[in-house]
Amino acid sequence: MSCDKTFKCSVADKRLRIVMGYKIGDLIASGKTKLVYALDTPSLVLLRFKDDVTALDGRRRDTIAGKGALNAAISAKLFQVLREGGVENHFVEMLDESSMVVERLSMLPLEVVCRNVATGSIVKRLPIQEGVVFDPPIVEFFLKDDARGDPMLSEAHIVALKLASRGEVDEMIRAILKANEVLKDFLSKRGLTLIDFKLEFGRKEGKLMVGDELDPDCMRIRDSETGRILDKDLYRKGASLEEVKSAYEEVYRRIVER
Repeated sequence: MSCDKTFKCSVADKRLRIVMGYKIGDLIASGKTKLVYALDTPSLVLLRFKDDVTALDGRRRDTIAGKGALNAAISAKLFQVLREGGVENHFVEMLDESSMVVERLSMLPLEVVCRNVATGSIVKRLPIQEGVVFDPPIVEFFLKDDARGDPMLSEAHIVALKLASRGEVDEMIRAILKANEVLKDFLSKRGLTLIDFKLEFGRKEGKLMVGDELDPDCMRIRDSETGRILDKDLYRKGASLEEVKSAYEEVYRRIVER
């Protein structure tokens, strides 16, 4: 049985740890910033957020104490905001400060990005100036494949690779555009501007819904008055770990505590 330091166990000890009524079982998957554990309810899994911060497809990695708890709380709050706004997602409840119980999904190997303002890779790929406002927003798809550098996909590529049907592609576009409107409205009331963000989708009994996470690791957020960066771009640009943590704490205060 594979476990991290929080849920200690061994091959010799097959007992499941019980936390808040959930029996936590084997480690199902380990990603760059999250761990996925089985639960005794087959339709649910435990998503545990690490304190790791990464860039360059995982080639750069550091640890920021408390980052996992910040991202878990921010994700939980924003998933609730999306659900209230009509965007279905996998969030069920928080288990502890760094872990949440979510619906078990069969995840699509796609990243769906919605861009409101030009920055990041799009200004490197296309003749678009930094800071251009997109009206309407641009939706892009990328294949989750670090070895190939997460290449951009067209809708035709997605269908040809049998990653999703044409109807599912349209459904993801509608969902992320709806999420964009819900998130922009919510964040603007907290003095935050949503530059762009990424969603991932999974299937449950043939139905698509949003999964994974929704926090400063996968969103570009700016202070609406000063333009201060409050997301992982700080880490990408070489800011200190203390600066990165301070930005995440600011986002937490405005989104979760306000």
